[in-house]
Amino acid sequence: MSLSQYFTLGRSGLRVSRLALGTMTFGESWGWGTDERSARTMFDRYVAAGGNFIDTADLYTNGESETLLGKFLADSGTRDRVVLATKFSYNAEAGNPNAGGNGRKNMLRAVEGSLRRLDTDYVDLLLLHTWDRITPAEEVLQTLDDLTRAGKIRYAGLSDVPAWYAAQIQTLARASHMHGLVNLQLQYSLVERNIEREYVDLSQESGYGITAWSPLGMGLLSGKYRPSRGGADSESEGRLGLFRQGGVPALQDKFTPRNFAIVAAVEKAARAEGLSMAQVAIQWVARQPGVGSVILGARTLEQFDDNLAALDKVLSDETLLELDAVSALPPQFPYSFFDASHQIGMNGGVGVGDKPAGYARRIWIDAGPPPNFAPGPVPAEAQAA
Repeated sequence: MSLSQYFTLGRSGLRVSRLALGTMTFGESWGWGTDERSARTMFDRYVAAGGNFIDTADLYTNGESETLLGKFLADSGTRDRVVLATKFSYNAEAGNPNAGGNGRKNMLRAVEGSLRRLDTDYVDLLLLHTWDRITPAEEVLQTLDDLTRAGKIRYAGLSDVPAWYAAQIQTLARASHMHGLVNLQLQYSLVERNIEREYVDLSQESGYGITAWSPLGMGLLSGKYRPSRGGADSESEGRLGLFRQGGVPALQDKFTPRNFAIVAAVEKAARAEGLSMAQVAIQWVARQPGVGSVILGARTLEQFDDNLAALDKVLSDETLLELDAVSALPPQFPYSFFDASHQIGMNGGVGVGDKPAGYARRIWIDAGPPPNFAPGPVPAEAQAA
């Protein structure tokens, strides 16, 4: 499970590392990011470990993240070696309604700005950052297709959108013979498993590969919050504390009895497996169905080095099952109607399977130690898609 093993992202030939370098912390304009020197060290260590998937956005640290990445890529000569992803949606000019959102005018503006800051002619993966509830799917798809045909982007995807919207865009792409999308970037962790209700099946059926952001549950699973020490070291620390104090509604539900039970299970697993709590949480996400890559978002070098080693030691099946059980989603309509007991009423009590294990496989390439990125043989144990 090293970083020099690459999986294709969604239904594409784009090969990416199992762990992606998230750069939302690159730059200090937000008050809790990291300085240029530390950011460069993270970049260098990630690439040296064989990582090739880098995620940023025009929003991150007010554009500073993209600017720093442009410097690092130019100085290291690694532009063609990495898969560079950026995102658009958020407004860059107060008072100008067309400097944000997902319409054609803003998308083209945002891409030109990102290319300028990143000091590159193209991005490998462009993502719609967040659904704006306004722009028609047809307009988004047509503009992404135009950018692909113009060579400004190589692939496209979506982040933080409704499942029906992601399905609609992919269906339109097929019906219109446009370039299909390859990536869904979504929040996913032991304390946030709601994408399992719709998005995992959607991604596997429609050709999206999931990239998971916040695998540590906004820091709740990072090790700062330990039940063995009487709960949280400080619920005001870190990003999660800042979001909580800032009154962000979508992030207020992290401090719950259920979630602290999950934190306790992660702490127990970490002790038993000889890993850090963060490594346990990251690896659990990386080994879930539909996940193409997990985005790391460390602020300090100590955190980053720990996260980067999350796949070095494989968690036992027993530990994974225990984590699955403690974090399982509660039954919810209509999904509870699709369980095994209801299937019996449809097949007359006869065992009816779908496909045998391993029917669909995702090919992975062993490229050897960096900087050699030449593809290696496909192993017999290539993982199922």
